[in-house]
Formats: sequence, C-alpha cells, structure tokens
Amino acid sequence: MTALRQRFLEDMQIRNLSVNTQRTYVEQVSRFARHFGQSPVALGPEEIRAYQIYLTKEKQLAPGAIVIAVAALRFLFTVTLKKDWSVAEVIPAPKKPQTLPVVLSPEEVMRFLDSVKAPKHRTILTTCYAAGLRISEAVRLTSAAIDSQRMVLRIAQGKGQKDRYVMLSPVLLATLRDWWRVSRPTHWLFPGDRPEHPITRHAVADACQEARRRSHILKPITPHSLRHAFAVHLLEGGTDVRTIQLLLGHRSLATTARYLRIATTKVCSTSSPLDLLPHPVPPPSTPPAPQHF
Repeated sequence: MTALRQRFLEDMQIRNLSVNTQRTYVEQVSRFARHFGQSPVALGPEEIRAYQIYLTKEKQLAPGAIVIAVAALRFLFTVTLKKDWSVAEVIPAPKKPQTLPVVLSPEEVMRFLDSVKAPKHRTILTTCYAAGLRISEAVRLTSAAIDSQRMVLRIAQGKGQKDRYVMLSPVLLATLRDWWRVSRPTHWLFPGDRPEHPITRHAVADACQEARRRSHILKPITPHSLRHAFAVHLLEGGTDVRTIQLLLGHRSLATTARYLRIATTKVCSTSSPLDLLPHPVPPPSTPPAPQHF
C-alpha cells in the first residue's frame, strides 16, 4: 500500500465514512490513477477534466456513476492532498436527471409477494414493504431488533450511520415469528450460506427478479420498489409527509416530498378541465358512405 493510499484511508476513517464508502472511493481513485499511469499527486485540473470527458464520452457512464467518481476525487484532492481549489469549478458534478420511481399498486404488491418462492426471500421482501426498509437494512436485521412489546423494529446504523425505529405491523410480527420457528436463527434473522454472515443483497435481488417473472407484472421491480410502495401507499392512506420521512430515515424532507408527485390522492384529486366542460365532447363522426345508385 502506498503512503498516499494509507493517508487517504486514514482521512476517511477519521471522518467515520462507512466501510462501503471507503471501498468505493478507493476503487474510484485507483481507476483514475490507472487511467493516466501516474500517482494522483502528479495530476491536476487538466487531467481531472480529461478523465471526466473520458467517463462521459467513451465510457458513457450514467450521471449517477460519474457523481460517485467526482465525490471520490473531491475528497482526495481537497482533504488528503489539501488543494485549495474551488471544487465546483475544477471538479464539477454532472446534473442528474430528475426521475420518479415506478410504484406498484397494493394488488400488485400482493401478487408479487405471493410469487416469491423461498420463505426466506418472501419474508425479507415482505419486511421491506411492511416497514419501508432498504434491502441493506432488511438483510442485517437481528432477532434483537424485534420489539414486540412496543411493536417497533429497531434499525441499527442504517444509511448515513443512523439508528431509527419503524412500526412493527402485527401481520409482519406473525410472519417473522413463523420464519423464526422454521429457521431458528442464532444472530442474523436472515443468515446467508454461512450462518455467521447475513444473506447478501444480490441473492435477494435475484429472487426478486425471478418472482417478477412468475407474477407477470410488466413494471420493473427491485427490492427498493417495495420501499417506494410503502411510502406512496402510506401517503395515499393519509399519513403526513413528516411522519413518512422519519419512517424512511430521510435526512431531507425534500427527498420524501417527491412522493407527493406520485400519490394518486395528490395527482388525481383535481378534475381534468375536460370533465368540467358543460357538454361532453362528441365522438368524431363517421362520414356517410357514398351513394352510387
């Protein structure tokens, strides 16, 4: 390990960045250095600009992927190498398109969950929907996280290294108890092939795609789709946005508020001006058949 990489890692550890973030940043900086065949110490604004053009034009990466590379380079040059650059000018981040998730209806959620074959996968995905969990949070649940006295689930160190509590539905509690009686897990509620480790997110994602094919639902479905459905269905049921923000663990209310643009109670509550016309629009008339005799 080079001295620069060691200091880079130490700078991230001092700031308590998550292990996944550290791993991602190291990989992104390594790719940047390999692209030029030099240490980042010898590289500057022109090389950074050329690398961003390479990622955009040649690699044709999505803006979200480029944002990750930008974040890693910004940390390296401003924190570890202590460059007093204006990062917005020297290392600009691409504008990400504003997209909205495709949301399953309650009926589609039921059909999808019924199509999940393995009990372990079905229980995990049911938990994602019932409590609005990220898949990374669901796979790392432990038996101790279930508080049946207060009817809450404790999510330990979720995204952003934050703890939070979410509701524990009576139906979900019964489902989790059924799973516990079958598997008798010792620590992780959903152990992987090796009991000392939880099931991987990739294994659940694969099961999710298999269930989607069996359910014949045309909408794209990932484990995160169930988290989106949780938020939208709560909003359509009358839950306020602030409560949903706390349940989802969003740092910003603006992140949660985007679900207002999806909920049918908000989008469809206003009548179309077509419905308010005094007389219905007549259908296009069919011209009479020509008379030949």
